[in-house]
Amino acid sequence: MAAELQHGGDGGAAGAGDGSAGAGGGPGGGDRGVDYDVVVVGAGPAGLSATLNLVRQRWRTLVVDSNRPRNAATLHSHGFLTRDGVSPLELRRLGREEIEGYAEGEVQIGAVEAVTVFGAVTDLRALQGRDPDGTDADASEIPAGSDAGSRAERDADSNAGPDADFSARFGVVVRGLRGSPDRTVRARVVVAASGLSETFPAIPSLRAHYGTNLHSCIECDGYEKSHEPLALIGESRDLAERAVLLSRFSDDLVVFTNGADVLSEAEQTMLAGRGIRVERRAIDDLVGEKAALTGVRLADGDIVPVTAGFVRPAWSPALGYLDGLPVDRDAHGFLVTDAAGRTSLAGLYGAGETSAPGAQQLIVAAGLGARVATTVTRELLGLAPSGAGLDEPVP
Repeated sequence: MAAELQHGGDGGAAGAGDGSAGAGGGPGGGDRGVDYDVVVVGAGPAGLSATLNLVRQRWRTLVVDSNRPRNAATLHSHGFLTRDGVSPLELRRLGREEIEGYAEGEVQIGAVEAVTVFGAVTDLRALQGRDPDGTDADASEIPAGSDAGSRAERDADSNAGPDADFSARFGVVVRGLRGSPDRTVRARVVVAASGLSETFPAIPSLRAHYGTNLHSCIECDGYEKSHEPLALIGESRDLAERAVLLSRFSDDLVVFTNGADVLSEAEQTMLAGRGIRVERRAIDDLVGEKAALTGVRLADGDIVPVTAGFVRPAWSPALGYLDGLPVDRDAHGFLVTDAAGRTSLAGLYGAGETSAPGAQQLIVAAGLGARVATTVTRELLGLAPSGAGLDEPVP
């Protein structure tokens, strides 16, 4: 459930004007048109971990999430220390509750539709598309702030010391869900932790088995499928590597390419040497009830017996709300970040699966979120970027 919502600029929000290090209370002092120090987009493990660590540093932080995770069909998640076997939805609920236990933390169930860099513009009505007189504003009148993305400016900001400019840099447009309001808020920093969208091979019954008999994360769910006859279904060029990883759990493994030419002869020979079969024919459908997979039926009618398996979806970063911002992305659309999660746009950070290599175990994503929170804290305080000069021991 979303927390009771308050507009961060109305003076009633925690951290504003009470001497804390929340909005207006950090170095530089005074409310500079800021509703939140940080807005985190996405409440998966990366976003929740980043938010928890930020509020514990007393930064007023809003995390926005639609509560529609891509792993919603998964019954159990594994490999998360002290939470092995927990439902992913329960893990998210616990994370939201922990954040809402801090005065500086706020959770909104909603969808971020756009992030705008506005530099000196602090008129919220302009950010929401209205002129001060209430008429519609021309979007071209809102400064894009493209020069804000230079690494030189970002590095200058991060080393500016206690007099650094702490005014808002971003406008974040939120469409409220489940009764929460539509609003646009101002923030110094945005953390993109919105994860991935996934596209599965076009197999009619695949989603009926996904999360029970079929999974996508080998590290997360391979152990529970040990010693079963397994299928690996995919149309990507990393299938051979994934098959080798999956062979740790079963010596009865078939790789299905669904007619896609994604395995080289050398890879097929390597897999055959490990006792892994390759089936290149197109798949018609899966066989069996939802609770009991019995085989993979090929387009010619042949059925290959399996009782469980893994599918390799096509993953793409869910970053549509950043379209139009001057930020570097790679050929697959992922944010280009450094080791600390900083992007090419000052004040914008990537956490978890929004940067390469993409899909991660939950505990890995959570660690990446915590690392980004450390970077944000250092840079908001005007310290050297996280990792700069920190590899050498302090005498």
